[in-house]
Amino acid sequence: MKSQEITKRWVDFFVNKGHTAVPSASLVSSDPSLLFTVAGMVPFIPYLTAREEPPYSRATSVQKCIRTGDIEEVGKTARHGTFFQMCGNFSFGDYFKEDAIKFAFELLTTSVDDGGYGLPAERLWVTVYEEDDEAKELWLKNTGIPAERIQRMGKADNYWSTGQPGPAGPCSEIYYDRGPAYGIEGGPLADETRYIEIWNLVFMQYQIENVRSKVDFDIVGELPQKNIDTGLGMERLAMILQGVENMYETDQVRPVIDKAAELSGREYTSAESPEDPHHTDDVRMRVVGDHIRSALMLIADGVAPSNEGRGYVLRRLIRRAVRAMRLLGVEKACLPDLLPASRDAMKGVYPVVETDFARISRIAYAEEKAFLRTIASGTARLEDAVAESKAAGVPLSGADAFALHDTYGFPIDLTFEMAEEAGLKVDEAGFRALMLEQRQRAQADAKGKKGGHADLSAYQELLGKGETVFTGYDELEGESKVRGIVSGGRAIAHASTGDEIELVLNETPFYAEAGGQSADTGLITGDGFVVEVLDVQRPIKGLSVHKAIVREGEIASDALVRAAVDRERRHAAEQAHTGTHIVHAALHQILGPEATQRGSYNKAGYLRFDFAWGEGLSTATRSEIEEVSNIAIRNNFRVDTKVMGLAEAKALGAMALFGENYGNEVRVVEIDGAWSRELCGGTHVSNTSLIGSLSLLGEQSVGSGNRRVEAFVGLDAFRHLAAERALVSELTELLKVPSGQLADRISSTLNKLKATEKELDRLRKEQLAAAAANLVGTAKDAAGVRVVAHDAGQVGGADDLRNLALDLRNRLGSEASTVAVAGVSNDRPVILIATNEAAREAGVKAGVLVRLAAGILGGGGGGKDDVAQGGGTDAGKVSEALTAVVDAIAKR
Repeated sequence: MKSQEITKRWVDFFVNKGHTAVPSASLVSSDPSLLFTVAGMVPFIPYLTAREEPPYSRATSVQKCIRTGDIEEVGKTARHGTFFQMCGNFSFGDYFKEDAIKFAFELLTTSVDDGGYGLPAERLWVTVYEEDDEAKELWLKNTGIPAERIQRMGKADNYWSTGQPGPAGPCSEIYYDRGPAYGIEGGPLADETRYIEIWNLVFMQYQIENVRSKVDFDIVGELPQKNIDTGLGMERLAMILQGVENMYETDQVRPVIDKAAELSGREYTSAESPEDPHHTDDVRMRVVGDHIRSALMLIADGVAPSNEGRGYVLRRLIRRAVRAMRLLGVEKACLPDLLPASRDAMKGVYPVVETDFARISRIAYAEEKAFLRTIASGTARLEDAVAESKAAGVPLSGADAFALHDTYGFPIDLTFEMAEEAGLKVDEAGFRALMLEQRQRAQADAKGKKGGHADLSAYQELLGKGETVFTGYDELEGESKVRGIVSGGRAIAHASTGDEIELVLNETPFYAEAGGQSADTGLITGDGFVVEVLDVQRPIKGLSVHKAIVREGEIASDALVRAAVDRERRHAAEQAHTGTHIVHAALHQILGPEATQRGSYNKAGYLRFDFAWGEGLSTATRSEIEEVSNIAIRNNFRVDTKVMGLAEAKALGAMALFGENYGNEVRVVEIDGAWSRELCGGTHVSNTSLIGSLSLLGEQSVGSGNRRVEAFVGLDAFRHLAAERALVSELTELLKVPSGQLADRISSTLNKLKATEKELDRLRKEQLAAAAANLVGTAKDAAGVRVVAHDAGQVGGADDLRNLALDLRNRLGSEASTVAVAGVSNDRPVILIATNEAAREAGVKAGVLVRLAAGILGGGGGGKDDVAQGGGTDAGKVSEALTAVVDAIAKR
């Protein structure tokens, strides 16, 4: 029986029993305490816990779920999977234990012809909570399952609660006996591999308090309304009904395993014993099957790869699948073959994976492409570090793991896996310490910007007098009073000309940097003093601090002042901020809703916008974004700001942007109504035509899965276009061609230049080859190894040295020989060392020698025993480095 039929029969059965069919909720849980929907009952928690009134008394669903807590066990057991489907039936104060038991037994044992699953009753076992005599009696009364196949278990296995005070109750689980080939007799208490759990019935009947642990709490009474929550694992039932060994071989996963086997040329054999020679490959293929399906479903529900939260889980799943394929011998991109196989297996139950496949595949393929680049750059470095650590008999250092993560973007979990495969542990504590140190440096930098490293106690004291009132939405200047002056982290009574201070007012029209919008600047004046405001920050929530310098006179800590924002600069910042919203809306219109904000910055005349997207934008797409944005500006759309409750704003579809925290009351900024609707505390122009124009500067990657666009607005956009026009005019004059022919002329000139460079490169290589013949004769003996150490002077790059070194090594023949050649490229020294087999047998290792030489040159390097490369900063020490190499060979 196919999975699609299993789920259809489930829903049909319970609808016929008076249940309302409820569609699956998203994998992205609405519960803020959960990353994902981890169980079938999650969407019903508000009803089961009586927080909300249920709209029905009986419900049934087939819920998509994701669990990644046991991700390392995927592929190794019959039961562990990341994506799964939970078939559930629920009663909210309607039927209770007896009907739940009768429904379950009826559906499982009714013949296939009559709409059931046709499981033989004699293969079913049941567990009940050890004190739940009622449940046992109901099983005996309603099913005919004999008492010897009903086993009692304790709270750890057969009692449900949320782990918090509230509703709880005993469970009853249904197991299927797979037969003696899978383990010993004795029921679930004896062997949960042979006896596999397929259905759990939760009888929610008690109120608990004083929860000390999962198994230690006080039952304080019965619930006034008893509920039923059951869950059947669809994949487990499919495994039984389809007669396969594990959930990975069911019809929704096996096609991906078959495709992985085809791509790798390996045979899949269903091996589950680690002693089986096929076990390692089979586990890898099962990992691929599971993770590809999970990635497909997560992307379908709107998750995009990133370095945190749900996006990190998705990224890890994709990368583990790609890594497993590489271990199976497939080094090319494999998702274009694997993902369609998963789509075709899942589309019967979830049509969206087919209708939205263009978007899903674009995100997945871009992530794989980025990861393959990461692997290429990081694997060689990791292999070197592993080899060095194994030779020294020590774990892979935390510094090496951190360098791989920080420099190469190599995931730490992949470092752990690859090191483990090489039989090596990783100094995880050292890695975590370096990561913490890096975060603390970043936090210190941020604190320095926001608070000038001032002692926050001075700010806390000022905040104790009340929050700063921001008047800048409605006015750009107004009267106020100084609440306090801070200098060097402490409050001072007054400041004089030339003093750099931090000034706090009771009320201020100055916008403090927040939400990506830069701070206002301007003047604060009073009786006998002028203070220039250079920046405004909020070192602590609720307090605006003006970083300023006293230009004239003396200001006291209780002075009356007039605060005036620089109007032109504020207007230019508002143009940029509204322009940012317009660009965001244009991206949604052109790329789709998954192009969500990942960060932004806007200041007078300039905006920067980061968004989730897995690949570079074509020139045509960039032009389209620019055109849509400028049409919105031309159309003079009204920009409205409304204050409302957060729930109301979200109900309207207002976007809550990346990295922002919102209170219960929020500002919603709309451009032409629903065309752009975002939560935003920044300042904006009143209509889009006030922006003037928007000129897109370019687009680039800012990390895997994220892109950045930059633009000028208003006068800055005009000046940018005017500068480009002047440049075109200058080039047309210089090259003596009309502007329409400029691109062709430049292309032709560049092609000629490339041809000339190619000819120069050929001549240089010929010179190096000619020199090689003469250099063979300069070989010196160093304790039985012939060594050529040569300073090639100025070279085109490392490739020149590599070609020369390999040519010399070949010319020196099979006798133990080593070549060390160095040169200078772009004012930086480069060294390359090559050894032949006889030299390596004599104990000469190129990687070791390169690190020695590169250290003298003021840099670093690495490589394998046969060929290694390094470089540095001190070109004056090339000769010294080459001499050190020869000496090291002689003294080995």
